[in-house]
Amino acid sequence: MTETLEPAARAELHDGWGELILSRPGRKNAITGPMAADLRAGLADLLAAKARVILLRGEGGAFCSGLDLDEFGAQPPRAWRATFTQDWAAFHRDLYACPATIVGALERFAINGGAALALACDLLVAGEGAWLMVGEAALGMAAPMNLAWLRLRATESTAAQIALGAARVPAGDLMRLGLAYKVTPDAAVLDEARALVARLAGFPEGGLAGIKAGLRRSSPAGDALFGPAA
Repeated sequence: MTETLEPAARAELHDGWGELILSRPGRKNAITGPMAADLRAGLADLLAAKARVILLRGEGGAFCSGLDLDEFGAQPPRAWRATFTQDWAAFHRDLYACPATIVGALERFAINGGAALALACDLLVAGEGAWLMVGEAALGMAAPMNLAWLRLRATESTAAQIALGAARVPAGDLMRLGLAYKVTPDAAVLDEARALVARLAGFPEGGLAGIKAGLRRSSPAGDALFGPAA
């Protein structure tokens, strides 16, 4: 498989808010090294433009299918393979330190590395048929980013059930566990998520960032996992 020159992720700025979009719909928005780089750059651009709320979503009706195993297994190895682990961890540190409120639009599925992106969202709007899976255990792999976000968002018992069980967690269970903000009909996920983002962006400036900073200060486990938030 040849690498595409199209951006693997892109940012779009709106009035007080922005969208950070995984844009590999032909591969169900599977993760590659270029995607990690594009996500970091897009997030930085949105913050530089003073976006107070950011919608994180996938293009083409699915959130993220995890790592692109074809690209990771390509021979000769892609140049980005040498630094991917560090680059991916750096993007998650950026998300942890991000002062903007991040709303996720979970359509269809968020698998493995995609699950980590969904769990990184401060508020998650999920389709009623959507699901999340932290399945690395079944592949004999570690799941450091998923574990980091689960330990920040959930109890140790819940984190263990999700990470060790390595099974699909449907949207209704995500809601019950406090990992989803809202469950909506599948066809309405983007509309509901955008409406939420626009509503939050209309709040007085500084309130959302101040509350998020306070939540980070009250969660020393997050600093231990990601480093102190800015």
